[in-house]
Amino acid sequence: MFESLLERVRSPPTGVALVVDGPNVFREEFDVDLDELRGLGRAEGPLVASRLYVNEHATPGLIQAAEARGFEVVVTSGDVDVRLAVDATALVTSERIGTLVVVSRDTDFKPVLERARVDGIETLAVAPGTYGRSDALQNAADRAITLDTSDETDG
Repeated sequence: MFESLLERVRSPPTGVALVVDGPNVFREEFDVDLDELRGLGRAEGPLVASRLYVNEHATPGLIQAAEARGFEVVVTSGDVDVRLAVDATALVTSERIGTLVVVSRDTDFKPVLERARVDGIETLAVAPGTYGRSDALQNAADRAITLDTSDETDG
């Protein structure tokens, strides 16, 4: 374990994992662009993983659009939050990434960001809009971005 940590300090991984909480991001009140999300991830470094997590109610159009833009779409019949959190934590501990980008408005991912920071992973929380921003999630990350969504309602 010490050798692994030492190697990480000597040559830190530069890969980026981009994980998107579909049910909390692709909602009627937000106008989120898949290309913009991929661009945010790419701006952090080479994408090692680019995943959109959705439930069984996701439209075929969303799934096709995401796949066409290079996302791996993970469809789950269970709780999307649990699957995303488990997968993100696995990516953090895999020593393949240097940055974790979480796109969500859900505070449930705060422990994932905290774990990543403990492991020396740079973290970025992306909120779909001001209305959807979780202050707890954004405060847990090293950096935070709130997307400017034109269809956002005042609330």
